[in-house]
Amino acid sequence: MSSAEPIISSRQTQKEINGVPTQVVCTGFSNYIFIVITQYGKIGTLVSVTPESRCEEFSTSMYSTKVLLGKDEPLTHVCGKNLGSFVSQEAGNKPVLMGLALKDSSLDAIRQIKELIKSCQVW
Repeated sequence: MSSAEPIISSRQTQKEINGVPTQVVCTGFSNYIFIVITQYGKIGTLVSVTPESRCEEFSTSMYSTKVLLGKDEPLTHVCGKNLGSFVSQEAGNKPVLMGLALKDSSLDAIRQIKELIKSCQVW
């Protein structure tokens, strides 16, 4: 049996962000990306971020967010869309399933989390 690439690739990392230990796990499947971002050690709220068909009037892609499990709050959609659309664009417009469990969801923390996600990219 030859050594082939694994069907599922996964990477994880952790860093203290604004004094809060933060873990990120990125898993790439053939048809979507699964990311867990936690500051509680739990998966948290599951958010689906899906690219919509391109609109002719806009040069950028549009994304929809849907909370699948957990609290459906406006801030969850904002964080999910910000992080998920970035990952989806980098991964060739694949849908993203994201587990969010954040103590600090400030703009600075989200910027640092994006860098953390980049460091364990699987797409």
